[in-house]
Amino acid sequence: MKVTGPSGTTSSQGSRPTRTAGGFSLPASGGASGPASAAATSSASSVAGVSALMALQGVEDATERRRRAIRRGGGLLDRLDELKLALLNGQDGTPALERLARSLREERPDDVDPGLKGVLDQIDLRAAVEMAKAEAARARA
Repeated sequence: MKVTGPSGTTSSQGSRPTRTAGGFSLPASGGASGPASAAATSSASSVAGVSALMALQGVEDATERRRRAIRRGGGLLDRLDELKLALLNGQDGTPALERLARSLREERPDDVDPGLKGVLDQIDLRAAVEMAKAEAARARA
């Protein structure tokens, strides 16, 4: 088979090429119909491509889990600071407590390294203590 210019390929067998859109041509053959088989192949490969892409997006590596755990811990510390500032300013800490409770309920990756897990455990414990103190104060009032 020999490629000649923008018209595409030509066959040395002497069969006449079929012209298609875009300046690409295929030799006529007795096999499957050109556009129908091309469309079937195209749709099958696009489905396979989308499936592979979705599978790759679902895979989370250790670095991403660590990053997500650090982000969650940092968010909890930020909510604890908001609560502290609200209480020091004499404001109602209820909105800050609600944000803290929401952050505390976020899923936490458990398979992070032991050092990070220890720090995250301490942050979670401090947030849980603040939630319990607020609950006790509400019960007394």
